[in-house]
Amino acid sequence: MHARLRRALASCAILLLAACGPLAHQSPGVLEVRNAQVVVQDGVAHLELALDCKLSGPMQDALDHGIPLAIVVDVRGADGARAQPRVELRYYPLSRRYQLAVNGRDDERGFVTRGYLLAALGSLRLSLPSTFAHAASPLRVSAALDPAALPGALRLPALFEPAWRLSSAETTWSPATH
Repeated sequence: MHARLRRALASCAILLLAACGPLAHQSPGVLEVRNAQVVVQDGVAHLELALDCKLSGPMQDALDHGIPLAIVVDVRGADGARAQPRVELRYYPLSRRYQLAVNGRDDERGFVTRGYLLAALGSLRLSLPSTFAHAASPLRVSAALDPAALPGALRLPALFEPAWRLSSAETTWSPATH
């Protein structure tokens, strides 16, 4: 009787360990706004933004198969000003290069590894509308994966599966004085 119980417990332990892999694959990604500040140069406002990002397994797989991931940064001032610049993470399998594109194609940077690409999210400079050039109010900043930018076959999983969740909490930052 004890031998059967031990075998049953061992089988349960093996099944639990085997289930950990798929569960870890369904863990959401991590996105955090580490720092944000508006910098005005020659009357033009820019958001200097530092993001920490860790992609989930399915997000890494999609990126590594050439599917771009778009992150929308939501910037709001207390005076009602709002901007939503986009950051795209891309991989080109033929050239084996990762690319970071900010606001379309006007600012692209290339990287050899996914690690360098994600590290580059720690020093972004995003263009803002002119209304932010005179904003003296605190900023509320958040960022999230845009599921609508994914190909059709991935949009539904991105809406429901935990592994496709990638969003930061809204954080309030005081403006810098320049």
